[in-house]
Amino acid sequence: MRNKGLIIALTAVVSVLCAYFLFFTYISRQVQDKAVVYATKNGQLNESLRQHYLDSVWRAPVFGSYTYRDVKQSELGLGLDLKGGMHVTLEVSPVEIVRAMANNSKDPAFNKALALAQERQKTNSGTAFTTLFYQAYQEVAPGQKLARLFANSVNKDRGIDLNSPDSKVISAIDKEEEDAIGRSFDILRKRVDKFGVNQPNIQRVKGTGRIQVELPGVDNPDRVRKLLQGQAKLEFYEVWPQQEVAPYLGQLDQTLAAKEKAASPAAQADAAVAAKAAATGDTTSLAAKLAKKPVATAKTDSTKAQQGGPLSRLLVAGPGGLSVSLRDTAQFNRLMRTPEALATLPPTMALLYENKPQELNKQQYLPLIAVKKDRTGAIAAPVSGEVVSDARQDYDQNGRPEVSMTMNTNGARKWAKMTGANIGKQVAVVLDDVVYSAPVVQSEITGGSTQISGNFTIEEAQDLAQVLKAGKLPAPTRIVEEAVVGPSLGQEAINQGLYSSVAGLVIIMLFMAVYYGRAGLVADAALLFNMFLVLGVLAQFGTALTLPGIAGLILVIASSVDANVLIFERIREELDHGVPLHDAVNAGYSRAFSAIFDSNVTTFIIGLLLFFFGTGPVQNFAVTLLIGIFTSFLSAVYVSRLIIEALIKGKDTSAITFSTFLSRNLFKNVNFDIVGKRKIAYAFSTIVIVTGFVLMYVQGGPNLGVDFRGGRSYIVDFNKPMDASAVRTSLLPDFKGAGLEVKQYGQPDRLAITTGYLANDESQDADKQVRTALDGGLRRYAADAPVIQSTSKVGATIADDIKRTSVLSLSLALLGIFVYVLFRFEKWQYSMAAVIALFHDALLVIASYPIARAFGLNYEMDQIFVAAVLAIIGFSMNDTVVIYDRIREYLRNNPKLTFAQVVNPALNSTFSRTMITFTTVFLVVLVLYIFGGETLRSFSFAMIVGIIFGTYSSLFIATPIILDTYGKKEEAARRAAGEDVTPVSGAAPRLDTATA
Repeated sequence: MRNKGLIIALTAVVSVLCAYFLFFTYISRQVQDKAVVYATKNGQLNESLRQHYLDSVWRAPVFGSYTYRDVKQSELGLGLDLKGGMHVTLEVSPVEIVRAMANNSKDPAFNKALALAQERQKTNSGTAFTTLFYQAYQEVAPGQKLARLFANSVNKDRGIDLNSPDSKVISAIDKEEEDAIGRSFDILRKRVDKFGVNQPNIQRVKGTGRIQVELPGVDNPDRVRKLLQGQAKLEFYEVWPQQEVAPYLGQLDQTLAAKEKAASPAAQADAAVAAKAAATGDTTSLAAKLAKKPVATAKTDSTKAQQGGPLSRLLVAGPGGLSVSLRDTAQFNRLMRTPEALATLPPTMALLYENKPQELNKQQYLPLIAVKKDRTGAIAAPVSGEVVSDARQDYDQNGRPEVSMTMNTNGARKWAKMTGANIGKQVAVVLDDVVYSAPVVQSEITGGSTQISGNFTIEEAQDLAQVLKAGKLPAPTRIVEEAVVGPSLGQEAINQGLYSSVAGLVIIMLFMAVYYGRAGLVADAALLFNMFLVLGVLAQFGTALTLPGIAGLILVIASSVDANVLIFERIREELDHGVPLHDAVNAGYSRAFSAIFDSNVTTFIIGLLLFFFGTGPVQNFAVTLLIGIFTSFLSAVYVSRLIIEALIKGKDTSAITFSTFLSRNLFKNVNFDIVGKRKIAYAFSTIVIVTGFVLMYVQGGPNLGVDFRGGRSYIVDFNKPMDASAVRTSLLPDFKGAGLEVKQYGQPDRLAITTGYLANDESQDADKQVRTALDGGLRRYAADAPVIQSTSKVGATIADDIKRTSVLSLSLALLGIFVYVLFRFEKWQYSMAAVIALFHDALLVIASYPIARAFGLNYEMDQIFVAAVLAIIGFSMNDTVVIYDRIREYLRNNPKLTFAQVVNPALNSTFSRTMITFTTVFLVVLVLYIFGGETLRSFSFAMIVGIIFGTYSSLFIATPIILDTYGKKEEAARRAAGEDVTPVSGAAPRLDTATA
């Protein structure tokens, strides 16, 4: 073997690096085990105590000088489907970017075009928003130039003036949108990095305005949503003194009371009911409340409660000033929008809520702060958040949490001026129109360093500091896809993935040892080394292992075994022809190299496409597959050869065996007329595909998962087996007749509930409505203790994108394989036959789903299904390439023979490799189907079907098509030239022993 020293050195370096990173994983697990022991009392785990222990050692050395933080950054983490956590896809709103660039234009045509573009984007997600906006604007304002809207001070630096063509304006909007997405990504990354979870993952989805965030281990989804979507519009305002606010509110209260009195009798009755409902026992007048007199506690009747006007009934005096009950905020907001309020209150006054409610009379109240607007009535803050250069959670002199903030030079100057003009008065720290703190200025603050106190908890202070430091998002974001996986479901997935992986590995190792003897043990050693490398490289790149990653790992195992099978079968052929052991080993590795290389390249093409066009679980599958391609090549081609050459060095043929008594004569002298049965195969495939698609039509279309159709899905556990159809019938009224599917999920007491209710509404309000509907329906089963273990949401827009990218990735895979096969085998007929066979495999797998559904096996087509189809294409192509490679070798070494003469011998001579590889991979995916859990049930079913038909198509479809399109013409031409074209039967004893 050439460059043996370099290969040994490379293997040693990679092994050391993998061991280094995997050792950190071991140390991390030890620390986590100690945390569990610390937090377990009387058999019950206290999650707060566990987290407290981990926080206490976060910066403490746990191994040498390495802190727990250092160890966590270098360990092999678990994805949220194995550990529990949250997956979120955010979309940056292009509407607000366009609106801001138009300087919030009030032009009717502009706003109509924006609304029209928003509506069209729901059904044209693949078209850029700027394109939709421009088309809509041309419709509502034909002949009008965009420059009249966008030639303003906002776009002066972008070179847009009244003479700018529409193309230049659109280009500027596109660039600003791209920049905004980039800035949003940077800001969200900073927020996520400071969130404190193990190995968070944030990435942009190429070609879209979307950003994906994965936070394994998160148990507070509401906090995540708030942190990710918060605009962080930080502003500092002057505050109106209470004594100056009192006259205006008193006057407004009297005006509203007079309006009530003058209302119709029915309206007065409604007001009396509202007053009774709002009564809190506080009969103090509004003026007294503003003077901060004590809150009365005596109960009163509804007549006494009506002594004042509507504001008197809503406002309560507390330690921090006037407050509004949480339940009355909507009513108070309506009063502030009435014509009376707009006419009475000064245009420079804005009443804002504080962020944290206070408890009064066993009710929650939000304190009110009156901040000063500018003279135009717009809230224009003297100092804004852009000047903040740093922020961190700290403690004041009494040990209470606070936020320390630092401003840049410009901000420090403005802040000094503002605080100097308000000594002895309050200034409000406002975040997204909510007051976080309103301290009294003791003296002028210079230097830009400020402490914000606000009765924070540590968590609140940390979140505020993170948001302030990360900065303001350039445009609002909305959650278009979301998945929350409970930790118990994650633990179950860990067990399922572990059992299936170990079982698959053990089965393959036993099979190889039984079939190949000592050489099989070498393959097993190379296989274990390959597993070690894959996990080590995943740890080095900081990639979390997920359930689809485990599926990819199992396919990597199969790929590694396939390479060894190719090599060992070649060595056995050489030994059968009497070649000495050393020469047979050299020839076996040499002759198998091209087939292994070609098959790995085609798989690499598949993995690369999955990586670029897949999202979430599909992408994780692709990462594992891509890493496995390189590690398999290293372990199977080079490491196994090093071991075998070491074993046979200076020894005779008895030093190692490549067969056992069970396999010595198996598949020997195979002589099947495979291509002779091709027409039967063509007919069989056509019947299966047509039957499947007819059944799909009868069943109402493909059974698409929530990934492809949009909607929300919930996994619910009960304390006893449930009838899925009965639960669906019971829940239907709660979802107002919208699409609803309920089915068993892996076990009788677990149901998957999927609904299309409000699928087109991706707002958090819609999420809450759907969840409320589900909770309401599940209350009927309170005795059965329903527990929601996981939730997921996919917006209709992103579902359309997933469909489009799935079709695109499949098409590009076929195109890439066509080009590569054409490059390697130099005839378009090879490429065409390969692509037709692969497309045939994909159609057969798709057709198998409605056929299985007709027999009661109901599997969904989702993103993992797409990964399965592409993996099947890779597997089938590997088999096809091996056959093509053997045909090419026979033709190269025997130029007088035609394609028709060598096709059957080539198929028969590779038959043993085809069946062994099929057997090993089939056993692995069968184990995955049995033990892998419901999450991968659809994937493993597709793989089982695909492996069967992929093997079948390599033999009966791909190569025979070349015979029909090329071989027959070549045979006819040679026959016309008087050459011998008599078919060569069987596996062709040797044809030619010349070295390839």
